[in-house]
Amino acid sequence: MKYLILGTGVAGLTFATYLKHMRKENSFLVLEKEKEAGGLCRSVIVDNAPVDFGGDHFLDVRRPNVTKYLFEFMPEREWDKYIRDSRIALGNMIISYPLEANIYQFPLETQVEYLESIAKAGCNSGQEMPEKFVDWIYWKLGDKIAKEYMIPYNQKMFGDNLNELGTYWLEKLPSVSFRETLISCLTKRAHGENPGHSEFYYPKKFGYGEVWKRMAESISEHVEYDKKVFSIDFNAGTVTTNDGEKYQAEKIITTIPWAEFTEIIGMSEDLKNGIKKLKHTSVQIKYFPENIDTESQWIYFSDPKLPYHRIMNIHGWNKNYNGYWTETRAERVVGELEDGKTSFLNPYSYPLNTIEKPLIMKKLLDWCAGKKVFGLGRWGEHSHHNSDLVVELAMKLAEKI
Repeated sequence: MKYLILGTGVAGLTFATYLKHMRKENSFLVLEKEKEAGGLCRSVIVDNAPVDFGGDHFLDVRRPNVTKYLFEFMPEREWDKYIRDSRIALGNMIISYPLEANIYQFPLETQVEYLESIAKAGCNSGQEMPEKFVDWIYWKLGDKIAKEYMIPYNQKMFGDNLNELGTYWLEKLPSVSFRETLISCLTKRAHGENPGHSEFYYPKKFGYGEVWKRMAESISEHVEYDKKVFSIDFNAGTVTTNDGEKYQAEKIITTIPWAEFTEIIGMSEDLKNGIKKLKHTSVQIKYFPENIDTESQWIYFSDPKLPYHRIMNIHGWNKNYNGYWTETRAERVVGELEDGKTSFLNPYSYPLNTIEKPLIMKKLLDWCAGKKVFGLGRWGEHSHHNSDLVVELAMKLAEKI
């Protein structure tokens, strides 16, 4: 075939449906190792409420071209639109997110402590930007936010050795100026720009996985399930699955984790070693039927005594649903990792932005493109892309190649 697509997550499904419906292309096939489509955005119904396998996935409103495209498969009337309400648990207080914009919600004495810390932060006092992750957090946010929230939270989410992470991806964090924080405290309201995902869509009657399920159904004759990729041969342009089937294509689009290839033929040892250095986290999603006394949809927890780093409150999205689910890095899970009923394990959840990653991925993707193999999406590009961005990238790649 012309195109062989590996994986039916957001990237693979968008690329495939765009070929079919927008480019009128039929010479393609999609391989999926699971029995259903959706990848990290799959959903299941537990206790009459949707639970998303990958945690809190939703459709951001920022990209009208993306929402317009997805509404072709699941019309806008089937979605509810929400204003994001996220909060942070610190001690015995629950503070609105982001913390630096809502310090006014603390008692006066605590506000002063935060203001003093922010005023001394390196980015506000003219110090040179450091290269190490932990040092950068102190430089950007000040000692108090770093020690009480950012450092312990990131350790819970990504691991204890935070300095193996780079700082190249942190520029999206908001600027924390002393002046803006002071104005916020004096006026008792958030000051500055809205954080990302300030508005989003979520299905009225289903989990987020419904839209991807419908996309897969629209190209059902082009999808093969229970096909776990075993090897890829760059010389022959072929992929072999664990059942011995071999597939050949003019162009291969891979959206699966690079570590999933047991055998790679025709690639240099240098590039293979780069793949081995890529790191990621695994997380458990666990459902609890109780309702929490809050209107917020997310609460973030930096307390190291709690195994999970955040909860997603489905009752805060839709009052017809009960319960919430926790997200916990696999290494911090106490007890059973997965029961398939109320707890689910994602072996691949978040790509880690390690110091070496940008160079590894640039060399890898550039070389692969020369061989007509294209990495796409969160795992094909090993980048923490949100679903709306992945859809946009997939549509652009489908137009380009």
